[in-house]
Amino acid sequence: MLSPELFWPARNFGALDDELSSFQTARFVVVPAPYDSTTTWRGGTRDGGNAIIDASMNMELYDHELLREIAEVGIHTTPDLEPDMRGPQHMAARVEQAIGEILDTQKFPVLLGGEHSLTLGGVRALAARSEKVTVVQIDAHADLRDEYCDTKFGHGCVMRRCSEIPNVQIVQIGLRSASRGEIEQKPQNVTQFWADDLFPHFGEAEIAQILEKIEGDVYLTWDVDGCDPSWMPNTGTPEPGGFSYFQLRALFKAICAQKSVKAFDCVELIGGHEASAFACARLIYKIIGYLTL
Repeated sequence: MLSPELFWPARNFGALDDELSSFQTARFVVVPAPYDSTTTWRGGTRDGGNAIIDASMNMELYDHELLREIAEVGIHTTPDLEPDMRGPQHMAARVEQAIGEILDTQKFPVLLGGEHSLTLGGVRALAARSEKVTVVQIDAHADLRDEYCDTKFGHGCVMRRCSEIPNVQIVQIGLRSASRGEIEQKPQNVTQFWADDLFPHFGEAEIAQILEKIEGDVYLTWDVDGCDPSWMPNTGTPEPGGFSYFQLRALFKAICAQKSVKAFDCVELIGGHEASAFACARLIYKIIGYLTL
């Protein structure tokens, strides 16, 4: 038998050994989804999920804030979700099936995009299993277009489609861009927190206002362009301003500690910029830690 210490660790989130990365014992299941068929400016988000996994393999697993190795809760990484190139609505259905199967095992799904259209599948999966769902959306863009580039299911329409699910409400945080139609035709079940009203003094008071709007089970979707591009430059549609690392970390901690988060995703990262990928990996690891306080 070959000596395992002679070889690089297995390629999974956190470079975990078999005991911590086993599906049977893991509490969290990471699903990479390499899909970006509707991106409209900079492509490459199909490489984002695997860039995050590669970066995570170089993290120290001990967390100084939480004083423990978060990975001890068990984190399983699936193979890449195979893209369905018939269109984004078909890919969303594939995501829905995968996330639904994970939820049915009482485990916690973590979807790594890929473009933001993938989120519709995750939200549908949770909504089918919950009485009431709040989608908490960290994003520079409203994504509330009814149609964009000849599809109703692209990344610019994903929250419009989510808003049409009967037991879903949406809380959008950090917005910095929207079309006139998205503003004038905003669905009633969408609450918005614009960056102009949150920054530069984002803190406990602003977080409390956001938490008041979150009810039921939570699907947390993090479009990385919600961050300031000075530290998160590698995204398809960057906008000036946005969350700092510590502001976003504080928001994630409050939501995870005080609300019933059942699934989350990280989307719209473009591969090829190691610092951006590592920041995503670190914050995803933090979210897992906050969910297991």
